[in-house]
Amino acid sequence: MIRLVSVACLALGANLGAAQDLVVTNARIIDGTDRVIASGTIVVRDGRISSVTAGSVDLPGARVVDAQGMTAMPGLIDAHRHIIRGDPDQWMRETAADNMREFLEAGFTTVLSAGDSLEHILELRRLTAAGEITGPRIIAAGRVPLAAPTPGGGFTPGVDPARIDNSRPPHRPTEPAPAIPEQQTREQVRQLAAAGVDAIKTVIITTPGGPEQNTLSIVADEAKRQGIASITHAVTVQDTLAAVRAGTHTLVHTPHIGLLKEQETRLIVDSGIPMTTTLGIFMPTFAEDNRNIRNQTGEDNLPRFRDLLPFPMDTISSAGEGPVNARILYDAGLVYGYGTDTTFHPEDSFKHEIRALRLVFSRRDLMRIMTRNAAAAILRSDDYGTLEAGKAADIVLLDGNPLADIDALFEVQVVIKGGEVVVDKR
Repeated sequence: MIRLVSVACLALGANLGAAQDLVVTNARIIDGTDRVIASGTIVVRDGRISSVTAGSVDLPGARVVDAQGMTAMPGLIDAHRHIIRGDPDQWMRETAADNMREFLEAGFTTVLSAGDSLEHILELRRLTAAGEITGPRIIAAGRVPLAAPTPGGGFTPGVDPARIDNSRPPHRPTEPAPAIPEQQTREQVRQLAAAGVDAIKTVIITTPGGPEQNTLSIVADEAKRQGIASITHAVTVQDTLAAVRAGTHTLVHTPHIGLLKEQETRLIVDSGIPMTTTLGIFMPTFAEDNRNIRNQTGEDNLPRFRDLLPFPMDTISSAGEGPVNARILYDAGLVYGYGTDTTFHPEDSFKHEIRALRLVFSRRDLMRIMTRNAAAAILRSDDYGTLEAGKAADIVLLDGNPLADIDALFEVQVVIKGGEVVVDKR
């Protein structure tokens, strides 16, 4: 079993020492397994769920949280996020505590960091696990390259890499990239594992006759040896297929460049590799629906990209191909879980990603994507994603029923993380 699970238990354990027994009663319960209890009770002991039943339960000495008819569902998970904004040192000093609180207030109890400054994200993980900062559980990834740098290759500093996507013609490489020696790749994975990462993040853009698929197979193998996960950014159909053949553990994007064919769909689904959503990246954001979002001129009602600058219209085909591929894969049996690949305000990015998902998914589909599938996407189904006995007591209370109105997802009133009430807006 990969160490991603054991590290999670350590982080959970850091909070459980102070966890109080709880009874969440009078709740409509959406438990993440497709079961809905019209009015029921969740009993929490030592930070974990003891029972989920219809009706009421008495637990002497426990704190009672009366949901008063609100909806209880599993704590939310963003399976692909970039947490740190701007200068990491300044962010840690000045805004980390407030930003972590924003995640909890939006209902997110677990967040996978897919590429923040390693030193800073590991420290943030320590601070949140120790309770020195109140925030979501952090899963930290370190990066390993799949090929040696080439002249003119790589990303432009200060420019959102999705804005000028090297996966997309005319920027896509046309010559093979130089290979990295196998032992060097393995050593990089071992060093990151020793540093304490939960996962290895790779970006695959295959070059003609290049080494990327083979190197990724080495990364995935060494990560497994070290007990951690391999997560892979692949945004074209051809790169997604290469990542699947290489045996990565999680795909952190929906392919949104190119439309899937039946045989390609079958290969991806049959691999059993989960995938995160990230559909909202290539849909414009608008200020009237996303508070705290402004472009650099302060103007409203302009279509903007993820970096809050004018939207690059040459990429908008991805806003169609991504959702279509998502529905094709989901219907074929893919485990498809929620993730945003964003840096802006958690509630804003949540609303934006749901807007994209609603193009092709029903409310019931979205409940699966937001709960058990999101936990599977971070390889943590043993602990999170459903409200079942033995699972971590990560619970969100919503003022409304998201199976009737998906916007109820944004009406978070109470958040319980590891058995502790960390947000109560009532």
